[in-house]
Amino acid sequence: MSDSTIELKGSAFTLSVLHIQSNNVVAVAEALASKIAQAPQFFLMAPIVVNVDKLNGEVIDFALLKQQLESLKLVPVGISGANDEQKVAARAVGLACLSTAKEQHPQPQQQNNDGQQTQIRYERVEVPVEVEVPTYKPAQVLRQNLRSGQQIYARDTDLVVIGTVSNGAEVIADGNIHIYGSLRGRAIAGAQGNAEAKIFAQKIEAELVSINGTYWTSEQLTQCWKKSGCISLSGDSLAVSDLEV
Repeated sequence: MSDSTIELKGSAFTLSVLHIQSNNVVAVAEALASKIAQAPQFFLMAPIVVNVDKLNGEVIDFALLKQQLESLKLVPVGISGANDEQKVAARAVGLACLSTAKEQHPQPQQQNNDGQQTQIRYERVEVPVEVEVPTYKPAQVLRQNLRSGQQIYARDTDLVVIGTVSNGAEVIADGNIHIYGSLRGRAIAGAQGNAEAKIFAQKIEAELVSINGTYWTSEQLTQCWKKSGCISLSGDSLAVSDLEV
């Protein structure tokens, strides 16, 4: 008789990915702590993946790295961009080895006092299980208010919300995001690497907005606070323009 108690399926999730360019774990943790201080509630107990591709195979203390991430109240999920030796070391301390869905464009970097660089950005992290032929998909339209804790993901298409995205709610789309109401939570457009994606909102009061991994928190949205606007990616930074022609 088949067991219907559990079911295993392949899936994909939007996670914060920490890109490190130094194997100095303490220096990386200090730089990350500075970044977290900009939006502490957003990163509280957030799952995170560490990309070690820029280490070029250098040895890193994954046990210490995991400990440092947990001390910052993050949930280390695993690593990406690792070679075979690094994968063995990571698995030994309970970290999964993941691959990114597709390559991301370079993002702005934060530099710490030791001259080393770290990055933290949103990426689609998954283990590919099948190849899909690209097809047109109409926008996903929601006519409702989103409460705190709710998350909506429009895969391979745009997302249209006719209502308010409350504080603590999160909307994600591989394409554009349209909010016909107040955007108070988090909006992540271009989740799978679409640098042309945009976020349109009738009233911007967001905790965080992100396009193709580049993000702003509420402190950087003061110029358009409580106004309508279109948020887009301009080079290595975000930009806001008026909706009125």
